[in-house]
Amino acid sequence: MKIHTGISESHREKIADGLSRLLADSYTLYIKTHNFHWNVRGAMFQALHLLFEKQYLELAAAVDEIAERIRALDFFAPGSYAQFSKLTSITEETGNPNAQEMIKQLVEGQEIIVRTAREMFPIAEEAGDEATADLLTQRMQLHEKNAWMLRSLLES
Repeated sequence: MKIHTGISESHREKIADGLSRLLADSYTLYIKTHNFHWNVRGAMFQALHLLFEKQYLELAAAVDEIAERIRALDFFAPGSYAQFSKLTSITEETGNPNAQEMIKQLVEGQEIIVRTAREMFPIAEEAGDEATADLLTQRMQLHEKNAWMLRSLLES
């Protein structure tokens, strides 16, 4: 059955494409944050281990919400490492950086997600897609807060 929600197919496609990039960024940051949760070491181990856990669990919920929004727009969500690696702006970490470098990389990842969401916002507004605009607002607000909290750990 054809979708008829008041958003044109061309707008839905543009929104789904942008949400696919947001999904790829979010999933890549989820993997990176989970990796750092497992492998953090040093004097701040306990605090960072718990903070990273909180953040990767939130990202796990977010990727589901983003993917479901793509499906609600009647497009398929990307769901493989290969697809995500082509869509994401976040670089993978294959080494074992120290805690300070982990924090720096996570700040960068949080900020990338904010920028990806912010780039999409005018498209959602133009289409009258309040549901996506709300999702983007929530993502920006949370990732700006996470970036601030992580950034504060880098101050001496």
